[in-house]
Amino acid sequence: MQIRWGNILPFIGLALFAMVSYQSARVNDQLQHSPNRYFWWSSLRLDSDPLNQHPKPPERCLYDPGHCANWDVSPRRNPPGWLDRALVLSAFPAFLTGFALVLLLARKGVNEVMTFMVSMPMLLYGWYYLVGWLIERWISGRRQRKTVAFRIT
Repeated sequence: MQIRWGNILPFIGLALFAMVSYQSARVNDQLQHSPNRYFWWSSLRLDSDPLNQHPKPPERCLYDPGHCANWDVSPRRNPPGWLDRALVLSAFPAFLTGFALVLLLARKGVNEVMTFMVSMPMLLYGWYYLVGWLIERWISGRRQRKTVAFRIT
C-alpha cells in the first residue's frame, strides 16, 4: 500500500504547530504574572494591541509603582527549542507568508496574536500538502521510470 504523503504531512505539521503553541502558552503563563498584551510564540513576540488603542489604565500605578514595572515585556527570552526550529525550518515559506500577513494587518490595528493563530494553521496545512503532493509525484515518477527501464531491457 502506498503512503499518501499529501494527507499525512499536513496533519503532522498541524500537530507540531499545536505542540509549539501549547508549550508557548505554558511559558507565557510562567513569565507573565500580571496582565500583558504580548504573547511569546516560541521566540516571536506577538502584540494583541499593535496600535496601542487600548492602553492600560494608569490608576494601578498611582498606588503601587512597583507593580507598573511588571507591565512591560519580560526581559527573559526563551530560546527556541528543537521542536520550534524543526517546525519553522520545515515550513519556512509558510512562516514567511504568515509573518508578512501579521505585520501587514498589524499596521491596520488587527490583533497580531489572533492573526497568527488563525492564519498559520491554514498556511501550514497548505504548505505541507504541497510538499506531500510533490513527494508523491516524485515517487510515482521514479516508479514509472523503473517500469519503463525494466520493460526495455
